[in-house]
Amino acid sequence: MAAPQNWQKSSFSGGADGNNCLELASTPTTLHLRESDTPATVLTTTPTPLIHLLDAIRAQAL
Repeated sequence: MAAPQNWQKSSFSGGADGNNCLELASTPTTLHLRESDTPATVLTTTPTPLIHLLDAIRAQAL
């Protein structure tokens, strides 16, 4: 499966480290994540596992 071409950078990708950021692209059923400095490496997931990961990260930050 080919990754989509509609990559978007994180809103936190500003300043001096603007070229080292997380990029996200989506299709109707999957999410694709990559680092801007290694665009050939793409992590593909669905929304549910990513939501669980983000919830766990937020819970640890409290």
